[in-house]
Amino acid sequence: MGKNVLIIGASGDIGIAIAKRLAEAGYHLILHYNKNKEAITAFRETVDKECILTVHQADLSSEAETKKLLLQLTLPVDHIVFASGSAHFGLFQDTTEQMMNDMLGLHVKAPWMITKYLLSRMIRQQSGNIVFITSIWGEQGASNEVIYSSVKGAQNSFVKALAKEVAPSGISVNAVSPGYMDTKMNNHLEEQDKQAILNEIPMKRSGKPSEVAHAVYFLLESKSNYIQGEIINMTGGW
Repeated sequence: MGKNVLIIGASGDIGIAIAKRLAEAGYHLILHYNKNKEAITAFRETVDKECILTVHQADLSSEAETKKLLLQLTLPVDHIVFASGSAHFGLFQDTTEQMMNDMLGLHVKAPWMITKYLLSRMIRQQSGNIVFITSIWGEQGASNEVIYSSVKGAQNSFVKALAKEVAPSGISVNAVSPGYMDTKMNNHLEEQDKQAILNEIPMKRSGKPSEVAHAVYFLLESKSNYIQGEIINMTGGW
């Protein structure tokens, strides 16, 4: 099985953790980011230069930039990890149409387009993995995060459906669904709100990006190939 992994959203806390774990395991990385170039630069300084094949910047909420990214993906891609995402907090009735379009583009249409573009090679070689980092809210739903919950739910459905379609071609499609994680995405919460969440979690702590990264590594291994169309919850029992 090939070792080239495209990581979409590699500059976030979870994306960087995934890139680090896969680099340690000997994978070759094709990294995508949108805004946080500093994180990518810092990561490149910590790993063997040969493990990073290319780095691409694109705002995937834009269809034009997504199409531009596709034209730049000239190297073979054996596995895809979708770790990009942007939360939106606020009342549903206050959500603008532009925000709806941006969230749909980033979380749903861009992954559709990228997967469609790269899938034919995976089918020809009869192998490959596609892994999404979704969210507990994609299954449970969250007040004041209706749009985010909706698009993460769409990702879960995409994983389950595509897995059935491509399984005969030896391709595995799965997702890791984190709960409350120790990432910058939760920095908007007040300390009392964070503590209230931790009190609800049976393990009494937040999840770590490195734990999500290890789950992704596990799913990419050939011995995990029979796991198909699963949404693996990492919630500490929440």
